[in-house]
Amino acid sequence: MDQSSMEKLIIVTREPDGIATITINRPKSLNSLTRAMMKDLAQAFKDLGKDDSVRVILLTGSGRAFCSGVDLTAAEDVFKGDVKDLESDTVAQMERCPKPIIGAINGFAVTAGFEISLACDILIAAKGAKFMDTHARFGIFPSWGLSQKLSRIIGPNKAREVSLTSLPLNAEDAERWGLVNHVVEQGEVLNKARQVASAILKNNQGLVLKYKAVINDGLKLEMGRALALEKERAHDYYNGMMKDQFKKMQEFIAGRSSQKPSSKL
Repeated sequence: MDQSSMEKLIIVTREPDGIATITINRPKSLNSLTRAMMKDLAQAFKDLGKDDSVRVILLTGSGRAFCSGVDLTAAEDVFKGDVKDLESDTVAQMERCPKPIIGAINGFAVTAGFEISLACDILIAAKGAKFMDTHARFGIFPSWGLSQKLSRIIGPNKAREVSLTSLPLNAEDAERWGLVNHVVEQGEVLNKARQVASAILKNNQGLVLKYKAVINDGLKLEMGRALALEKERAHDYYNGMMKDQFKKMQEFIAGRSSQKPSSKL
C-alpha cells in the first residue's frame, strides 16, 4: 500500500485493487478546512483523476466529523481569495474528476463539508451523521453549489427549509429524501463504501467512466437535450468499437451469465 500525505491534513492512500482513499485529517478541529487544505484537496482529486491505477475514490474524515466546513478563524483568507480559481477549487476538481467518488460520511458535514458531500457521486452515511447548511446563520454566501444542487436532489421546499433554517438534516432523513444511498452503523461506513467500490470495480472500467460522465453531464440539461446527449455518445461509442471489442463483450457476457448472481448491495 502506497501512502502519501500533504502536511498530514489531507491523506491520500492508494490500494492495489484500484481504490484510493482521501482522508480529511484535522480531527481536533472537526476537519475544518484552511485555504491550504482546500488547495491540497483539489490537487489530490486532480492527481487521482489522472492516475490510471486508481478506479474509484473514497472520501472521508478523521474522528467524529466528515468536515465541519471552512475554518472560520481564517475566514478572510478563504473568502477573499479567488473563488473563480478552478484549479485550486476543491469542488470544481471533484466535478471534473472522471473517477467515481464515494463519500463516506462518518459524522458532521457542515456547510463547505455539506457542499463537498454533494460533489460526491454516491454517499454512505453513518447513523448519527448530520448534514447542515449554516451559510444563512453566519452570513456566508454559498459558492460551491449548495444553493443549486440540494434543491435538485431533495426538492426545492425541503432544500429551502434546510438552508434557510440552518437546522441539521439527519442521515436517516437524508436517505429517505434521496440524498444518501445507504445509512450504516458508525464503524461500518468505510466498509460499506469499499463494498460499493468493489461492485464498481467488477464492471467495464471504460464504460464506468463514460456512464458517470453522461449521467452528470445530462443532469445539467433539460430532459430532451439530455436524452439527445445519450444518443450522441452511444453513437460515438459503438462507432468507435472494433470487431474484437464486440467479441470480447460477448465473451464477457457469456462468462458472467455462467456465474451465480452477486448479492445485493
